[in-house]
Amino acid sequence: MSGHSKWATIKHKKGAADAKRGQAFSKISKELMVVARQGGSDPSMNPTLRTVIQKAKSVNMPADNMERAIKKGAGELEGAVYEEILYEGYAGGGGGLIVLALTDNKNRAAAEIRHIFSKHGSSFAAQGSVSRGFQRKGQIFVDAEKADEDELMAIVLEAGADDMTQGGDQFEILTDPNAFNDVTEALEKAGVETLSAEVCLVSDTLVPVTEKSTAASIIRFVDALEDNDDVQSVFTNMDIDEAIMQELDAE
Repeated sequence: MSGHSKWATIKHKKGAADAKRGQAFSKISKELMVVARQGGSDPSMNPTLRTVIQKAKSVNMPADNMERAIKKGAGELEGAVYEEILYEGYAGGGGGLIVLALTDNKNRAAAEIRHIFSKHGSSFAAQGSVSRGFQRKGQIFVDAEKADEDELMAIVLEAGADDMTQGGDQFEILTDPNAFNDVTEALEKAGVETLSAEVCLVSDTLVPVTEKSTAASIIRFVDALEDNDDVQSVFTNMDIDEAIMQELDAE
């Protein structure tokens, strides 16, 4: 699987540099509400909730915020009801995009996200046309400067991880969704701090992007989507050349 999640690595590094903390908390709160409504508010009985709590902890979300969102989702406190919707489409260079939205107004979300697609020269694709090339995977990032590669590899493989690779200054660990909690718990028990940890969509194959102008337009497109309040995550199969990313970062 070497390099198959390079975009996710780049995106995470960019996000770590300029994350909008308040917006991140808002999006994770919605996710906590949805999974608590679907599976209950007890993390020991709701593995999906445990996953999202781990994600919240990885961005240092306050415990009070997490607890309030979980109670709203479980109906213990009053709150909006959010639905999960997937939108699919294409970006420059022929790469695919999957947009995961959590919204309390499907019509508003569809109209706003469609407008962003149109503004960036794209449109919605048929359901399944892009997502058939992705798999659900647990994805964990660890700072390479804070962990020994051999020790980390031993910990995650013993806990059930599928693979571990290094991209720049980060280790990326991939797991089956069912093994995700075991791996994150093993890391926590070993005192290994994670930069991020979540179950997401990972592309089977990558579409290389070697033109600077194309890369810049893709990044603008993804940024515009992620700035929308209803958009929870954006997944793509585009592999932007690292030299181009460095040039764009320097501008």
